[in-house]
Amino acid sequence: MLKILKNLKKSFWSVIVIVIFLIVQSQTDLLLPEYTSKIVNTGIQSGGIESPIPDVISKEDMDLIQMFNQEDSETIIQNYKKTTDTLTKQEQKTAEKLLGENYKYQEAYILKDLTQEQKETLKDKITTPILEISTIKSEETSEKLKEQIINQILANMPPETPDQIKEAQKQEIQNKTLLEIINSMPKEQLSKIIEESNKQVQNLADTMKEQAATAGVKTIYKDLQIDTDKIQNNYILKTGIQMLGISLISMISAVTVMLLSARVAAKLGKTLREKVFKKVLQFSNKEFREFSTASLITRSTNDIQQIQQLITMLFRVVVYAPIMAIGGFTKVLITTNNSLVWIIGVVILAVSFLVITLFIIVMPRFKKLQQIIDNINGVSREILTGLPVIRAFNTEKKEEKRFDETNQKLMKTNIFVNTAMSLMMPLMILIMNTAMILVIWYGGHGIEQGALQVGDMMAFIQYMMQIVMSFLVISMISIMLPRASVSAKRINEVLETTPSIKDKPEARKFDGTKKGLVEFKNVSFRYPDADTEILEDINFTAEPGKVTAIIGSTGSGKSTVVNLIPRFYDVTGGSLLVDGVNVKDVSQQDLRDKIGFVPQKGILFSGTIESNIKYADKNISDEQMKQAAEIAQATEFIQTKENKYQDPISQRGTNVSGGQKQRLSIARAIAKDPEILVFDDSFSALDFKTDKKLREALKQKTKNKTIIIVAQRINTILDADQIIVLEEGKLVGKGTHKELMQTSEVYRQIALSQLSEKELEERGK
Repeated sequence: MLKILKNLKKSFWSVIVIVIFLIVQSQTDLLLPEYTSKIVNTGIQSGGIESPIPDVISKEDMDLIQMFNQEDSETIIQNYKKTTDTLTKQEQKTAEKLLGENYKYQEAYILKDLTQEQKETLKDKITTPILEISTIKSEETSEKLKEQIINQILANMPPETPDQIKEAQKQEIQNKTLLEIINSMPKEQLSKIIEESNKQVQNLADTMKEQAATAGVKTIYKDLQIDTDKIQNNYILKTGIQMLGISLISMISAVTVMLLSARVAAKLGKTLREKVFKKVLQFSNKEFREFSTASLITRSTNDIQQIQQLITMLFRVVVYAPIMAIGGFTKVLITTNNSLVWIIGVVILAVSFLVITLFIIVMPRFKKLQQIIDNINGVSREILTGLPVIRAFNTEKKEEKRFDETNQKLMKTNIFVNTAMSLMMPLMILIMNTAMILVIWYGGHGIEQGALQVGDMMAFIQYMMQIVMSFLVISMISIMLPRASVSAKRINEVLETTPSIKDKPEARKFDGTKKGLVEFKNVSFRYPDADTEILEDINFTAEPGKVTAIIGSTGSGKSTVVNLIPRFYDVTGGSLLVDGVNVKDVSQQDLRDKIGFVPQKGILFSGTIESNIKYADKNISDEQMKQAAEIAQATEFIQTKENKYQDPISQRGTNVSGGQKQRLSIARAIAKDPEILVFDDSFSALDFKTDKKLREALKQKTKNKTIIIVAQRINTILDADQIIVLEEGKLVGKGTHKELMQTSEVYRQIALSQLSEKELEERGK
């Protein structure tokens, strides 16, 4: 897989941009739970007040704070200024914001401009007294204190005290401020109240203590008739807008990442297809025998598609998911209560077990799946290609059954794989919901005991979801990865295959004095892994301006001989020379530029008649094109077409007859104007009359070219300057028709099987 990923070099900067946006997205996503916690803890529970340090305190509340923290009373008051003192611009701004423009006429204290370090010191000293006085100033506690004092005063009154006096005393106590009530208490009773308050405060966790003190600041602000509802609404609105902004950044990053990932994946797919295609073009017939056509098609399409789909998601796994998983876990440890971390550990273990189990089950099936796709492509291609034969022999049912067997295997394997994959999502959701129930259960107990805040629990749930979702994404990729790995291996097999026929590092140039000369010197050939020689000790020379014909019985090696000339195969013994140079010493491109090759089976490409004739060089003039068509005897049927040379040719030339296809293939080779023309039994579909005209035209208009013709019909080669007779891969005759009739029994038998003795004598004259 890593070898395939090296092809991402062309998209280097796109990958860098993707990584940057993924980091931005992950950081913004990790911020959102923190803001959720702020809205709940600060915005709702603390009334929008962010710190337990009041920005402004009334004189009465300052006296109470000093009373409850006499040790640090001087330190606390040193951090505040009276509203009547000279204030800095920032202090004036704070005073006007909270108290209004007439702040100088109120008895209050304004927080000085402090450094962060000074604020932390002040927070440690002021949190406890604010929490204590807010508790005492609560309606329940203050009424209880008043009731205690009233009961104490009434208990000290003589029994005969009139009810009017008792009622007046009660009313007087009710009208007193909390500070006046506390100051009127005996020192022993006041010390007892402070001691009880301290015990209650000490039982709270630090985070809960700070939150409770922050909520207590709201009481202090209310004493100054500050609009605390406005403070709360402004805070929630500000935090909400910040969350929307963060979400927008996250959304833009996510969309950009997906867009760029799709582009990078598509570019990688294009690069791989180009490399595979270029590699396949270098393959000789040996490699095509090793890789079936169906397999090469699957590797170029389905396998590359699997890798492309993986790359689209891979960046989110390689970069985003680990950041989210590690970042979420770190945030949980830093910003929330640690008592619930064990739940995340259990979830990670459960998800890991699920992924590993699915991986072990599904991996072998993915390997088999690609092989079955190869098989079904091969069967489909074979059936579609051989459809006329299937219909002729009435074996449609047999072929349907053969296709159905392969199709059933593909279906069953796909069902198994998809069933295993489909289990992942519901099992993941089950794990997530179970984890959420555990968090709510244990978190609820923590909130009840004052050890956990509601906002922290909500943030914890969000972080846990982010961690689990990261593992879910990783697990999805881990399931896609095996199939993509199999595909990558199959593609690498093609890319890493060294063609058996390749150019030498320092290729030679052709000898210009021996133009068109083809020499076979003791040539032998055997197919790879074959036990016997297909050709053995072949010796002959094809000269320019002459026609060399090759004939022999079926399987004698005729086509193999001409396939050696353009190096479709390499000779395994002896040497083959073109223009006086061994074909192994020159580049394949230079060699094939000199040869016009017409295969046994005429192959046309989708396009027009013109595009097929000009296939070797689109810059060939129309005059050359028409001359080539005329020599190939193709003009006759081209002129009957509605659009003449612009008439369309369908894929594989299915809209023209076999003879027309052969004539266009011959015209294509002639239009190239090569030094050597090779016809591999290319006249078999032509009638005798067309065959004769074509050979006569070739003889007249290609006088300086070397012409090599492989033929089955004696008529085609009677006029050849040299006839090579092959039998079981050996040269058993060489000469003209007249000479061979006298010297070669093999040739004579082939000739007599097609023409009578009399016809042969007449045509041999």
